[in-house]
This record gives sequence, structure tokens and C-alpha cells, in this order.
Amino acid sequence: MAAPGRVHYDADADGPDAEGDEADDRPSKTALKKAAHDMQTLGDALAAMSNEKLAALPMSEALRDALIELRRTRSHEGLRRQRQYVGKLMRLADIEPLAQAVAEAQLGSARQTLALHQAEALRLELVADDAALTRFMGEHPDVDAQQLRTLIRNARKEAALPPEQRHGRAWRELFQFIKGYV
Repeated sequence: MAAPGRVHYDADADGPDAEGDEADDRPSKTALKKAAHDMQTLGDALAAMSNEKLAALPMSEALRDALIELRRTRSHEGLRRQRQYVGKLMRLADIEPLAQAVAEAQLGSARQTLALHQAEALRLELVADDAALTRFMGEHPDVDAQQLRTLIRNARKEAALPPEQRHGRAWRELFQFIKGYV
């Protein structure tokens, strides 16, 4: 028997707590705050995009205007409030295409960085070893071999100079040439 003033819960009966199970399906307050913070972070990434890219994305005019205003806001408190407003507007928007656009922009930047690192490594390899030139020409048969050899020779001459006499021009020219093939 249940104590007076307490409601006894019977799992088989439809008691007062039977409707409470539906309430447990709601997200926790922590989960809601995390989702709001994620929306603000996505809003920051969208605000960093160019006007042309923003115009191409499917979003409401209010959200687009709020993102542009977020860029212009400079004060700490103003930024905080504008970020919250952007997060609120994003709750009403379909965020999947927006998140995908941000991911593609970040991935594109990573690809460019990787290509530059590959070109740098290839430049060092070409200057250090003649076998690298043979491999490069085998991989890229359409390359202007004479121009590439001249650029490598000039870079080697420049590398042999004392540091105070180096200008870096030959290194830059070789890098720009290689970058077109990476």
C-alpha cells in the first residue's frame, strides 16, 4: 500500500505517470543549448562567406540580412546578441543546405592548401634530384621540358648563393610553374 499523499505507480496501469513517458522524449536543456550554440557557429561560418555565395544559398531574406549585419557588428555585446538572433532565425530555416555549403567551402580551402603543400614538396624534390625531373615528366608528358629544366637550373644556382645574395625569384618562378600541374 502506498504512503498517504504519494501516488503509487503501477507499470501495467494507466496512472498519472503514463503521460510522463512522452515528456521524457523531449531533448534535455543541455541538448537544446548545444543545438543553439551549433546554430550560432554555423551562422558565424555563413557570415564569413562572400555576398555572392550567400545570395546563392536558399535562405530567408531576414536570415541573409542578419548575417550581413553580423559582419558589420563590432562591439562584443552587439556580436553576442546578433549571433543569438542569427541562431534564432536559423531554427526556422532548413540548415542542411547551409551546413553543406559551409562544409564545401572549408573543404575547398583545404584542397587548395594541400595542392600548395604538394607543389612545395615537388619543388624541393626537383631541385634536389634529377630523377624527380624524369618522374615528373613521365607523369606530365605535356610539360615544356626545356622551360622546366631552365627553372630548375636557375633555382639550383640561386640556392648555391649565400643567403644575403638570394632573391628568391627563381624559386618563385619554379613554384608557379609546378603549381599549374599539381
